[in-house]
Formats: sequence, structure tokens, C-alpha cells
Amino acid sequence: MSAVQAFLQHLQVERRMSAHTLDAYRRDLDALSVWAGPRGVAVEALDADALRQFVADEHRRGLSAKSLQRRLSACRSFYAWLLKHGRIEASPAATLKAPRAPRRLPQVLDADEAVQLVELEPEGELGRRDRALLELFYSSGLRLSEVCALTWRDLDFASGLVNVMGKGNRQRRVPFGKPAREALLAWRSESGGGAATPVFPGRNGPISQRAVQIRIRQLAQRQGLFKHVHPHMLRHSFASHILESSGDLRGVQELLGHADIATTQIYTHLDFQHLAKVYDAAHPRAKRRKDPPGKGE
Repeated sequence: MSAVQAFLQHLQVERRMSAHTLDAYRRDLDALSVWAGPRGVAVEALDADALRQFVADEHRRGLSAKSLQRRLSACRSFYAWLLKHGRIEASPAATLKAPRAPRRLPQVLDADEAVQLVELEPEGELGRRDRALLELFYSSGLRLSEVCALTWRDLDFASGLVNVMGKGNRQRRVPFGKPAREALLAWRSESGGGAATPVFPGRNGPISQRAVQIRIRQLAQRQGLFKHVHPHMLRHSFASHILESSGDLRGVQELLGHADIATTQIYTHLDFQHLAKVYDAAHPRAKRRKDPPGKGE
């Protein structure tokens, strides 16, 4: 078994990473192996200069800064694992840095748009499911994968909390509000699911993530929202609206299940962006104005 295969097996068996994350690691390390092959050097024998050349070659090949960052992150994890198990004496990736990617702010719904989306008239069985799905997404900020994996036993209706197994097998409890509770109870009464039954079943087990993405896009259009609405936009909207009201960044981190608060800090930029718009629209001394000086005065 090669060093890369052993590392991937470690991620799958011991770290219990998701199939999606595992595939990303595999692609990045396969790219490194393909690059090292013609040079006659095993990946575990590459030094820092070779890795720097690998990153430069991938950049010239057209890889974006974000993809390079992910690729280098996989390399760091791989060499850290080799070092921990005594296969190398030092990590060649420890000091390497990828080009900085421009940070794109996530798109969000404003509060009125979010309410417009979730207040769907629940017509029939499918309508009750859709209402419960939308209410839960916006009320809890759960990830798409977390919602799809929920069973009825994960929902504590008495306390208004949902138990979630998030990324890295980290468990957390997240509150959901009264509208979500009522919509979920109505859906449970309709579907008749048992404790171990998926909250949102598909044809064979839990509903697929792709099916949820398609359905939310359809529901958004039906509700008169012609943005590209997707499950993660509801998560972003949840986080942005909570932070805007509370200012509690650490609390938002806990609700979202972020391991690093730096991941959560992007929502502070959204908050400042909102405040800047409010200032421009309302403050009599705002500098950014549509009319040139002298007009309308």
C-alpha cells in the first residue's frame, strides 16, 4: 500500500471523513503523485522546493488560488500524518503558502425575502413536507447534509432542539423556532414516521441532497424570489440575521458548528456591508450620493 493510500484509509477509517471530503483529498494527492511520477521521486520524498515547484506548475496550468489553497492544505495534512508516524523527518509543506484568493461574500436573503420564502402555503402532503423543510433550514442554519441525515429521534420537540452530527463527527444541539416546530409536527402527523425514520425520506432512505437543492430552487421561484436560492443561502441568511440582531459571533460559531471562528467571521463583513447601505440611505452627511453636488439642494 502506498503512503497516499494509507493516508486516505486513515481519513476514512479513523477520521471517518465524508465521501465528498475524502474524494477531494484523493484528487489533490493524485495530482501530486502524477506531478512527481515523471520526476522519479515518491511523494513522501519530495522536499519543500519540489512542492513549491508543484504549486507554481499547477498555478501556470490555470488552477485558481482557491483550488491551490485546497491542494496545498491536503499536502500539509498528508505530510503532517507522515511526520507523526515517523515516515519523514520534517514536513516539506509546513512553510509553504498558496496565492491568496479574493474573498467572496456569501449571498443572503434579507429578512423579508426569507419570510416570503418559508411562509409557503402547505397544500397536501408534499406541501407540508416543503414547509417543514424550509422552516427547519432557516430556523436552525443546518447544513444540507445535516438536514438530509436527520431522523425523527434527532428532534426534541419539548425543548425545541435538534441533535446534529456535523463535520468531523462533531455533535451539537441547535435550537429551532416555533414555526419550524409546528411545521415539523404537521409533517410528522402526515408522514407517520417512526423514531428511526428519516425526517425527509426519499425513494430509498433519506432524501438526496440533489433533490433538496432542486426543490428549494423551484419553491423560491414559486414564491416570487428569482435569485439563485439554494440550501446554503438559507444557512448564510440564518447566520447573517442572527449576527445582525445579536452581535454574538461566538454564539453564531456554535450554532453553525464551525471548528474555527475565522470561518464565522465572514458574516461580520456581511453585517458591515448591511450597515454601510443603511448609512448611505439614511445619514444626511453620507458621502456616496447619486446626485452630483448642487443638484436638488
